[in-house]
Amino acid sequence: MAVQANAQRRGASASSNYETAVGIRVNPWLVGGTIKHFIAGPHAIEGLITTNVSNRSNVTFTALYEYHIAPFPKPEFRLYFGGGVHLGIYDRFDYDHDRWLRHGNGTYVTPGMDGIVGLEYKFKKIPLVVSGDLKPFFNFTGETNFVGEEIGGASVRYTF
Repeated sequence: MAVQANAQRRGASASSNYETAVGIRVNPWLVGGTIKHFIAGPHAIEGLITTNVSNRSNVTFTALYEYHIAPFPKPEFRLYFGGGVHLGIYDRFDYDHDRWLRHGNGTYVTPGMDGIVGLEYKFKKIPLVVSGDLKPFFNFTGETNFVGEEIGGASVRYTF
């Protein structure tokens, strides 16, 4: 007869060691908030609200699905990939100069699609996870369909 017992945080996904994480996302041009929640096993959803600090009025709301795997010997490291959608509100002058020439000052709204691939590290002794990723995206309208400086980012999140 054999008995096995495993201790895990209550509600935490066995593959992630946390259930929900809230924090910030940055790169040299971008700053914003992020929240990630594991819905079942390695399946997570992430929400982002970001702005490009080098331009005028802009904000992007992004919803992502991510699948996490542990291909490394250390369980603290997780590779993730997935995709989703976004809704961007952009200043015409900075993001669509042709539209600015035709219509003048103002903003426009565009939907788009996103992909994501990244690596995260969950600290063992403190409730913190750090990650780095590439998140290419495509806007359906406007002159700037792909904004290269905003595709990468680093996130720091408090886990609970």
